[in-house]
Formats: sequence, C-alpha cells, structure tokens
Amino acid sequence: MRVTAVDTVVVNARLRNWVFVKVTTDEPGLHGWGEASLEWKTRAVVGAVEDLADIVIGEDPMRVEHLWQAMFRQQFFKGGIVTTSAISGIEQALHDVKAKALGVPLHELLGGRVRDRVRLYDHLGGGESTAVYDEAVPSAFAERARASVADGFTALKILAVPPSRPLEGAESLRRAEALMGAVRDAVGPDVDVMVDLHGRTTPAMAIRYGHALAPYAPWFLEEPVQPGNVDALVEVARALPIPIATGERLVTRWEFQELFAKRACAVAQPDVCHCGGVAELKRIAAMAETAFVSMAPHNPLGPIATAVNVHTALSTPNFLIQEVMRSDVPWRDEVVDAPLEIVDGHVLPPTRAGIGVEVDEAAAARHPYVPELPARVFHDDGSVADW
Repeated sequence: MRVTAVDTVVVNARLRNWVFVKVTTDEPGLHGWGEASLEWKTRAVVGAVEDLADIVIGEDPMRVEHLWQAMFRQQFFKGGIVTTSAISGIEQALHDVKAKALGVPLHELLGGRVRDRVRLYDHLGGGESTAVYDEAVPSAFAERARASVADGFTALKILAVPPSRPLEGAESLRRAEALMGAVRDAVGPDVDVMVDLHGRTTPAMAIRYGHALAPYAPWFLEEPVQPGNVDALVEVARALPIPIATGERLVTRWEFQELFAKRACAVAQPDVCHCGGVAELKRIAAMAETAFVSMAPHNPLGPIATAVNVHTALSTPNFLIQEVMRSDVPWRDEVVDAPLEIVDGHVLPPTRAGIGVEVDEAAAARHPYVPELPARVFHDDGSVADW
C-alpha cells in the first residue's frame, strides 16, 4: 500500500477555519482524515501541508512513526507551530488509515482503553475584548453556565478577565470576581469551573486575579502568562492556591520538558492539532505522568480534532478532562457523518474503525475559507494588548 495524495479541505468556522487533511492511498476506498487547524495561519498551514506532502506521497502509510520522523527531521528548517500543525494533521490521517486497514478503532492502536468513557468540559468562551465587560456579562455568563449544566456537563470553562494592562486596578478585579461569582452561584459548589486567562496577564497581574478568584474555587487557572518564560509561570504557580494549566501554544515534547522539570503546572494542555500529532501528544503525556501532571488537551477546534482527542483520552492513564466546543457554528455537525454524541457530559468509546468520523466533503464545500474574524485588541491608550 502507498500514499497517493495528501489534500486539504478548509471549512470556515468564523473565529477560525478548520483545516482537514485527507491522506489517500492506492487501496480502493482507503483514506484517512486529520485536522491541522491553526487560527489566523490557515493559508500558511495549507501551504505547509503541500510542502510536506512530497515526503509522504509514495510511502507506506502503515509506517506512521517513520513518516513522522521524516516530516519532522528531513527539513533543515524544522519550523514552529505552522509546520508542526501541518505534521499533526498528516500524522492523524495516517493513524486513521492504519486503524481502518486493521479494522480497529484508533484507541486500540494506542494501547487500548484505560477508561470506559471520556469526561468533557464545555467551553463557554467570552471575554474576547474589553467591550463585552459591561453590567450584562455576569448574568449572561451565569445563564450560559446553567444551560451547560442542564445539558449534563459537570465542568465548564470561562474567560473571566479581559485583555489586561501589566497592572490593573481594583475595578478589573471586581469585574472578574463578579463574573466568577455569578457563574459559581448559578452552578453551585460541585461543578468544576476552570478560568482561562488566555495569556493576557503578567505574572504580577495573574497573581492578583488568582487571589481575587480563589474564594470561588476555580478547578484550575489556565495560561496565566504568555508562553516562553517558564520561570514566570513558576512564580505564579508558587504564589497561588489554584492549580495551573498551560501548554496549548507549545509544540513537541522538547518545549514541554522544562515545564515539567520545573513543576510549573499541574495540568498540561497540548493540542493534538499543533503539538505534533497523536504519537507526540502521547509522548508528552508520558513525560507529564513522570512529573505527576494531568492531561487536559486543548481543543476549541473542529470535529475531526475532537474525534482524535477522544481516542487519545481513552488510552492515556493521566488524562483528566477534554475540552470541547459545541456552539461556534451551526454547521459543526453537518460537515461530518458522525457528530459527537455527548451524554451526561461524557462521550463513549467509538466503535468504528479508525477515528470513527468521515468528512462530508460536499457539506464542507458549502462553507469555504473566509478570513478569520480579527482579534486585534488595544488598551485604552492605543497600545497593543495580548488577546
């Protein structure tokens, strides 16, 4: 068996475009799907997939690890998140091909199930700009949280703070506290509520927000500082009584190594569409396990990414919980033949061979590429803010 083509199918999802990767083989009817979505880098990722296709076409798709090594190592400039996102999508599709060829669900190739179902948390979003922080925000968030719990979720995530200056005053702290308090009042004490700071804060400001939110028992505090300075993350982790989560913008095991060595987080959040793919996420999970760090993979992306994440979660011992996006666009479930079935905030193991999902290319074609919604945010003095 040989790979005959590597193609991309791009589907607009407003804030992002989903980049689905299709690997076709010379075995009649046998192909695989992966996802390489990367916000505001869609065209770059599509180009990177095209560049990497030359390495894969003509090769045996069953040699997944060999082809990963070739894609990652046989380019002098290995690249950053654009290249690893492209590799991730191709590698996922190769895993799909192999599992289909063997007639088993993907998790069977990853060591088999270590759990009977996968717990999900609902991503409620919010806080995309300072403009949304008005008096209606706490009540609106509370209503969305109640709806999520009514749908069976026992965990949810919110963005409780806007893009912040290096040091904010008491008003920003009060707003964050009001939002978190409204959500906690809405869902009660037993629902796990995670707070995403989205890398919007300095260590000093993250610590201030953390102390303000601590009375409401956040399950974890996500990405309190920008990536690239592990010692800054350590500073936050040591100062707060809240577990720290991070990792969505890190790629490959090498970028996670220092994070675990310095015990900078309690929860690791690699993204299977960015970090290097299925096998690389599993390697990162194994490293995390040695540091007693749990896994809560990042996943605000498309339905193929979610399907792949379910298989990795089923086969990863130190898995904690899986992020899922439900309400970004109405056509999320239309572009695949087996939409995710969520029951009581969990998903059961897929039984179809491969990742268990096929892209409906005709439906996908009805939602072609559109430039992502801009995420350019500025402080009130006109200076650039971290989104």
